[in-house]
Amino acid sequence: MALTDKSTIITGGAGGIGFACAERFAKEGARIMIADVDVENGEAAAARLRDAGGDVQFRRTDTGNKSDVDGLVADTVEAFGRVDVLINNAAILRMAGFLDITEDDFDDTVRVNLKGYFLCGQAVARQMVAQGEGGAIVNMSSVQAVLSVPTILPYVVCKGGVNQLTTSMSVELATENIRVNAIGPGTILTEMAKSLLSDEAARHKVLSRTPVGRCGDPEEIASIAVFLASEESSYVTGQCIYADGGRLGLNYTVPVAEGAGF
Repeated sequence: MALTDKSTIITGGAGGIGFACAERFAKEGARIMIADVDVENGEAAAARLRDAGGDVQFRRTDTGNKSDVDGLVADTVEAFGRVDVLINNAAILRMAGFLDITEDDFDDTVRVNLKGYFLCGQAVARQMVAQGEGGAIVNMSSVQAVLSVPTILPYVVCKGGVNQLTTSMSVELATENIRVNAIGPGTILTEMAKSLLSDEAARHKVLSRTPVGRCGDPEEIASIAVFLASEESSYVTGQCIYADGGRLGLNYTVPVAEGAGF
């Protein structure tokens, strides 16, 4: 197994891509601390993985709060003895047009989607430096780091910031043998995406800009996270791997067959 006994923190691990990462990491032998503000689903996720044989715990964590983040790292060290991997995944989405978005919407998004990544990355990196054996940090970015769609400006701004945060962290932490990379998903079939794509017009719009003709699965993102967290990527740092079905390379829309994409 690629991650045997690797102590791993996964933020936003109560569902979606975060849970898919937790499930896959558990199968790869990692010991996992799921961090999320959603206590009910977070505890259920941890229990589900423990029932399947995983060494998994849950801690309620607001990643935009430094004391919460410091407590998360401390609890992970107490539980597993160390921290080897961080999957920075927690995020929120506030939708509104540019002229209508509120200051609170903007601030709340930055607090979780960018400041939270900084706080978690810094706290985990400090622990890794103290351990003296390096580690791996994976930041969840998005195709929206380089593209944009209407009504999600704060999210887009934060994902652009995540890419630069990844680059800066990777350069500064390289001498400590800490690798920092990112994953930039396209449209992934989380529960939220499935709800949005239940509308035929929305589904058609998404698939018309996706050359492979389908959306991605959370498990496909988890596979990339395993690669970036493991020694299989030992010479990779400062990169963002875009798993987008070819979207970034497309400068036109493509025909969509009826019923395609699911």
